[in-house]
Amino acid sequence: QVHVVESGGGLVQPGGSLRLSCAASGRIVSTNDMGWYRQVPGKQRELVAKITHGGSTDYADSVKGRFTISRNNAKSIVDLQMNSLKPEDTAVYYCNIWIGQWEGTEMRDVEYWGQGTQVTVSS
Repeated sequence: QVHVVESGGGLVQPGGSLRLSCAASGRIVSTNDMGWYRQVPGKQRELVAKITHGGSTDYADSVKGRFTISRNNAKSIVDLQMNSLKPEDTAVYYCNIWIGQWEGTEMRDVEYWGQGTQVTVSS
């Protein structure tokens, strides 16, 4: 089994900063693509940022220059540093991790999601 646990989030004023962290543990052979998504009520979940095992990153246009994604491959951790937060960043944030694990005699890439953490940007 694999467990994915998020931490961070909360209430912050516009212009402030928050750091989200997500750690995977359990039967992990490798961690592949890792990312953060967010969702507001009534809308689809959207990609915020993602990072490959080699460290290549991709960001939503709305967060470029303000958010930074990073990872620790040895500890299966992915972080999201969020600066200059805006009210429109308010959402539930989910981490997403693709994990290589054995299923019988086959190595498979399996997708896992964190439980979600609320980020509220308001004065």
